[in-house]
Amino acid sequence: MQISVRNLFKSYGKTPALRGIDLTVEDGELFFLLGPSGCGKTTLLRTIGGFEMPTSGEILLDGKPAGKTPPAERDTAMVFQGYALWPHYTVRQNVEFGLEMKKIPAEERRRRVDEVLKELQIAEYADRKPNQLSGGQQQRVALARTLVVHPGCLLLDEPLANLDAKLRRDMRLEIRRLCKENHLTAIYVTHDRAEALSMADRLAIFRDGQIEQVGAPKEVYRRPRTPFVANFIGETNLVKGTVTAVEANGTAVITTPLGVLRSSALSEGIALNANVTISMRPEAFRIIGNGCDAENTVTATVKNIDYLGEVAEHLAEAADGSTLKFFELNPLGNIQQGESIRLAISPDDVVCMI
Repeated sequence: MQISVRNLFKSYGKTPALRGIDLTVEDGELFFLLGPSGCGKTTLLRTIGGFEMPTSGEILLDGKPAGKTPPAERDTAMVFQGYALWPHYTVRQNVEFGLEMKKIPAEERRRRVDEVLKELQIAEYADRKPNQLSGGQQQRVALARTLVVHPGCLLLDEPLANLDAKLRRDMRLEIRRLCKENHLTAIYVTHDRAEALSMADRLAIFRDGQIEQVGAPKEVYRRPRTPFVANFIGETNLVKGTVTAVEANGTAVITTPLGVLRSSALSEGIALNANVTISMRPEAFRIIGNGCDAENTVTATVKNIDYLGEVAEHLAEAADGSTLKFFELNPLGNIQQGESIRLAISPDDVVCMI
């Protein structure tokens, strides 16, 4: 199922929740809505599902206007954050409920329920009640209940929020596998960037009821278009500067409080004399020796070291007094607090934004 949202607005009284959303999710795509709490992503999901009516704008499901079509008639299925399982029903009864509402014959219901319970590896729990299951098992039941009705689109509202870290990682793989094997269009709401980056085909970053950027995970992470996106999708160092030259190959020369930096990763509209913000990821910095010649070097004093095993997170103070964060993979403990070091970063990792 292809889903198109056109100039969608939604307000609660005088409070705007969605402000002119334009978005297309392609058939079979696993699409993420990512943003902080209260940014409008769940409102959009519920509006697509028919649980909320838009103030204005249009939603098209496979090219057909959804209008005021009720949720049960939209060929979409919702997976809620709290699972919403019937506590007095068994697993089988919970999964079968949607088929009963669609008046599917009993024999066909049994066949489809058996298939989905086996696929999600919960057949052995068919006769248990939800309170006899772990969080991960309950999540699988919630997924089975939506998959069994063969929806055109799966709508997931932070479905892994109640699980522990290891189980969340396992379920990420499971949900992506199920969506791809069943060629399901899925729209997934989360504020967890690791979920979005590891699972999504594409994602939209939301802020205050609007979309800041849409793209594939690698594109959004490596080429954020705004400082908000750069800071939300991952840790970064944001520095103000002015473009003082643009070279023939398109590389910008930027004067900053850290010194002159060169960037070959420019957002649209960057021109000579523009005031810009540059984003530099902590993992993009490398430590170099005093005699080493490199582009984009900064000298700084290490102020704090957080040793995390596979990585050490360093905070350093540059000559202008600003703070830089940089990561050291497989740290050997050679860097000491108070030490003066030289850092270098490739122009391709200096992302220049207006």
